[in-house]
Amino acid sequence: MSSTFSKVNASAATLTKNRTGDSVVPASGLCVTCVDGCIGMCEVGKSAYRGHEVLYPQPFGVITTAAEKTYPVDYSHFNIMGTAVGAHGIEADSDKAVFPAVNLEMRFGHDNGIKYRYPWHIPGIGSTDVAKNNWEGLAIGSALAGTGLTIGENVVGMDMEAVFKDGKVIDTVDLKRRVVLYQQHQRDGYGAIIVQANVEDSRLGVLEYAIEKLGVLCVELKWGQGAKDIGGEVKIADLKKAQKLYERGYIVLPNPTDPDVIRAFEQGSFKAFERHSRVGMVEEESFAKRVEQLRGAGAKYIFLKTGAYRPADLARAIAYASRYRLDLLTVDGAGGGTGMSPWRMMNEWGIPPVHLHSMLYQYTDRLAKAGKYLPALAVAGGFAFEDQIFKGLAMGAPYVNLVGMARAPIAAAMVGKTIGRTIDSRQVPVYISRFGCSKDEIFVTAVDVRRKCNGNFDKIPTGALGLYTYYERLAQGLSQLMAGSRKFSLEYMARTDLAALTHEAADISGIPYVMDVDREEVEKILSL
Repeated sequence: MSSTFSKVNASAATLTKNRTGDSVVPASGLCVTCVDGCIGMCEVGKSAYRGHEVLYPQPFGVITTAAEKTYPVDYSHFNIMGTAVGAHGIEADSDKAVFPAVNLEMRFGHDNGIKYRYPWHIPGIGSTDVAKNNWEGLAIGSALAGTGLTIGENVVGMDMEAVFKDGKVIDTVDLKRRVVLYQQHQRDGYGAIIVQANVEDSRLGVLEYAIEKLGVLCVELKWGQGAKDIGGEVKIADLKKAQKLYERGYIVLPNPTDPDVIRAFEQGSFKAFERHSRVGMVEEESFAKRVEQLRGAGAKYIFLKTGAYRPADLARAIAYASRYRLDLLTVDGAGGGTGMSPWRMMNEWGIPPVHLHSMLYQYTDRLAKAGKYLPALAVAGGFAFEDQIFKGLAMGAPYVNLVGMARAPIAAAMVGKTIGRTIDSRQVPVYISRFGCSKDEIFVTAVDVRRKCNGNFDKIPTGALGLYTYYERLAQGLSQLMAGSRKFSLEYMARTDLAALTHEAADISGIPYVMDVDREEVEKILSL
């Protein structure tokens, strides 16, 4: 096995490649023979003529991106432990302990007032084009499934139709649309629409507006995410918009008010401006004050999202969430991302998910044993399938309640949307047409969604059907895994449901090495 974890100097993410193919220097990623006369296909070469543009995954606005670094330990280094004995949460009867009987519903919040049908949600997608262009599918699909959806940072600041008075937002188009789309399709009180705020959002009064004008119950303070340790970023292809964002206080590069820059843009020297958010400066006193302000404004539930920062920052996050009695803390491991995080940063900074989530368990367990208040916990960082969801919940049991996912749900919504376009144009590709050529034939959950929509099925976008159908797959798959471990409700999941496949994974996580699992019980059984 190679000792090199990183792939450098060439990636599909930056649209670069090595001239010499696989024959590269492991440390630098440069071709073994870098030849005079090469046009610059690798990342170094492309940087010679496009400079800072090559910092970011491309093409912006139609992709999501995550790190391709191979971490020393990840969730694949653990296996799920099943058993042939007993059942938890249901009678140990073969006719009753069947996987459709597994209960995936969960509640959280200081009053247990938030209820989800499934133990996952989308923990924050904001002002990027890929989020905006797929919001119908994400919002309606999440609402129909009964899970949560977080409106990420900068949505108000990026809204050219938003109205401000004395530096505070008083009306919006985009945020209102995003919230209302979810609210209109929410069923039986399941799920939640959450509005998140960063530095700029807080200055603009976004959360107060969402609470007072849009009826949002759940708001989230953002310290960061797993993709990067700086603020949110997007590209702006419109000069007037770039200038407007500059006026609103964002960092816009290059300066869109500089005459030389304007001239270069108009001449085509570059195609887009970069809009950057500021990094937050966490201080306990100001954090406590902000929580108090939000409660005073009417926030019913307050969340915090933090990223893959150093261990002391994770300790601050869980300590502050405990001290100020927050309702949910989301901890996002390194490598994940949905928008425009710098590519090298996405790969090379922060604490990977297994390491970070193991620390989270250790820190939370310490507070629990001291009798401290604990918020609900969500873990995020590359989750996509039911086995990973099981492992994330079991790794943090009994404290972790949710798994956060973004890229995979967006992928499901995008595929659903694309299929809808082929249906409308009557050009369904062969790969899909083997199932049929209509929504009812292609989407296996169509019957279920028709029943839930009370005659409005034809108005449900196919992006929403894609997300709903993907979630249905996850739910059945997770139910099967839980039934195999004889856990028929989420509260029975435990760290003993996992085994580490390597000693290193065991050392990091505290999960027993597979050869040590059940050692005491085995001795008792064999000594009879």
